[in-house]
Amino acid sequence: MNKVRKTYVLKLYVAGNTPKSIRALKTLKNILDEEFQGVYALKIIDVLKNPQLAEEDKILATPTLSKILPPPVRKIIGDLSDRERVLIGLDLLYEELSEEDFDSE
Repeated sequence: MNKVRKTYVLKLYVAGNTPKSIRALKTLKNILDEEFQGVYALKIIDVLKNPQLAEEDKILATPTLSKILPPPVRKIIGDLSDRERVLIGLDLLYEELSEEDFDSE
């Protein structure tokens, strides 16, 4: 049976080139390369250069990863170093558990 692949739309809000911002971006790219394999769109927003975008999306802290699609919108705050928390926030671990549950029936 073919696995339906979703396209993920993500925004990463950072404040300049701080160590936390750089770590968050590296960690996120690693996760995206391993887990998403090209089925994502990532926009990086520097809130120092575009404060209006952060205000519109109600971003209060950086770095913040926002998953826009597929719904629901989710936000993960921090340097994304907790891989499991990021995957749960992106609904990837939940999907894997659901697929295993269906396979066992």
